[in-house]
Amino acid sequence: MKRYFIYLAYNGTDFCGWQSQPNGVSVQSTLENALATVLREPVAVTGAGRTDAGVHARSMAAHFDVPGGLPDTALLAEKLNRLLPQTIAIEKIVPVRADAHARFDATARTYRYYVTCKKDPFTFGNVLKIHGLYDFDAMNQAAAVLFGYTDFTSFSKLHTDVKTNNCRIMQAQWERQGDVWVFTIKADRFLRNMVRAVVGTLFEVGRGKLTLEGFRRVIEAKDRGRAGTSAPAHALYLAEVEYPPALFNVEG
Repeated sequence: MKRYFIYLAYNGTDFCGWQSQPNGVSVQSTLENALATVLREPVAVTGAGRTDAGVHARSMAAHFDVPGGLPDTALLAEKLNRLLPQTIAIEKIVPVRADAHARFDATARTYRYYVTCKKDPFTFGNVLKIHGLYDFDAMNQAAAVLFGYTDFTSFSKLHTDVKTNNCRIMQAQWERQGDVWVFTIKADRFLRNMVRAVVGTLFEVGRGKLTLEGFRRVIEAKDRGRAGTSAPAHALYLAEVEYPPALFNVEG
């Protein structure tokens, strides 16, 4: 068996999320079906993580195995792009070590959330249109508070199967790009629904409904009920998944 990482982008609007579901079309199942069609055998794909329904990815990573290996990864990527719907695009396929794992070997993941105060027909459905005045300076001050904590139970979906709610935040900040404000958050791992819960709680700070001290108390409470409502999915993007370079040192 030869193992490969496949990097892809997708618009999550019409999908029930990354992970295969019994009653919905997922990105994972769509990709597996395309690979099975091209390679003429069943192919199981393991993603770097799961994105919720409606969430997008500019660069998702996943791994899959092929008996005997692939003679031409670029050709496979081209064939998949012809077969897949317009909402999924394959960036590249690269060989990795046999024990490389798209989920467990990831060292960092970066998400970005996009909001705008301006009505724009060209970003509608992919950027959140907010109403009223938001204090982005206060939101950045609150985002900086995240660096002082590791337990983010307050921002996690309830009843998940993870063993720990600890994460190491490496980046968290709002930046203005023209008419759009972009929140970038990077961590070694994320909990289910964590980014949208963080953004929704930062919105409370931006609207003056939650102070910096109040934001701290939300984190320290370790109670999802104390945090804000999750921000809508359609403006969230998985931007990058990072791995140790050694995974790509493959002989032959």
